Amino acid sequence: MPEEPRAPQGADAPPRAGEVRDHGGGVHAISVPIPDNPLGHTLVHVLDTDRGPVLVDTGWDDPDSWDTLVAGLGALGLSPGDVHGVVITHHHPDHHGLSGRVREESGAWIAMHAADAAVVRRTRDAEPAVWLDYLGDKLAAAGAPEDHLAPLRAARQTGRMRTLPGLRAALPDREIEPGALLPLAGRRLRAVWTPGHTPGHVCLHLEEAHPANLPGNGRLFSGDHLLPGISPHIGLYEAPDENGVVQVTDPLGDYLDSLERIGRLGAAEVLPAHQHAFTDAPARVRELLAHHEERLEDLWRLLRDPLTPWGLAERMEWNRPWAQIPYGSRNIAVSEAEAHLRRLVKLGRAEPVPGTDPVRYRAV
Repeated sequence: MPEEPRAPQGADAPPRAGEVRDHGGGVHAISVPIPDNPLGHTLVHVLDTDRGPVLVDTGWDDPDSWDTLVAGLGALGLSPGDVHGVVITHHHPDHHGLSGRVREESGAWIAMHAADAAVVRRTRDAEPAVWLDYLGDKLAAAGAPEDHLAPLRAARQTGRMRTLPGLRAALPDREIEPGALLPLAGRRLRAVWTPGHTPGHVCLHLEEAHPANLPGNGRLFSGDHLLPGISPHIGLYEAPDENGVVQVTDPLGDYLDSLERIGRLGAAEVLPAHQHAFTDAPARVRELLAHHEERLEDLWRLLRDPLTPWGLAERMEWNRPWAQIPYGSRNIAVSEAEAHLRRLVKLGRAEPVPGTDPVRYRAV
């Protein structure tokens, strides 16, 4: 759910693609480009340890991204073969994409939360046709019009299916335990489980004094959970169990709860995976909580006339008019609308309208 970028107190200037920044205390950031994406880059953080460098995220699996990562490591006097380990904040391809290649070069271990590792396994095991069927059924149930569903059906019938990002993603070989210190020699890096953007998203709290003596409690590698000028997409990652039953989740509620936990840490500085480093994490948390409270109120008003999730997404405020939102981004927008609907239902402020197909929701 994008917002207009803003520059919080203490923010760095946005980095250029390929830039390497020294954050002090054995922490550097390499700006690795994301192909054809308005975010521009992923900030891959390099953490020195007594057993060699550890990467926090790796960037998209793309030749230019790989070359940029290699050049950034080279600027630090390192090569991919020197990497000791990779810690993944979440499974999205702009964070996890190059992990497998780093491991091939170095033998590094890859650590990820179990919930996101399960998504990686599911994605690797899925046939593209099965995924297209799942996506088409889900969109139809959300009220998508026929002209949006037609390309999915055509791809399914002709077999001309675009490769799904993540089909070749590396399987992690270590599990990140929420609340535990990661076994990094000479460093104190604690995992904080922050579901919402993905079910297994983690932030990483570097429990060491800030090298510039900024007031606060260490530093936080925040992944996509806490960004200086963007509210991250709230994702739906549900799959049927062995009995075909889908457990309905509340990812927005999970995200809001996770935000409050992060705010209480009081980190002196936040090192996110996009945009730039910033200070005063509690203030940014308060902004995001207020933003989502306002958004839920706006959507509740829209539901005075019953709407499907697709109909709600069409009427929501995005960073551009609905007609200008690309095809794939509309799928993401609809899942965001559905996540907000679930939150309103859980709060007792909305309910499904009996007998509607696809299901419409109304304000209570």
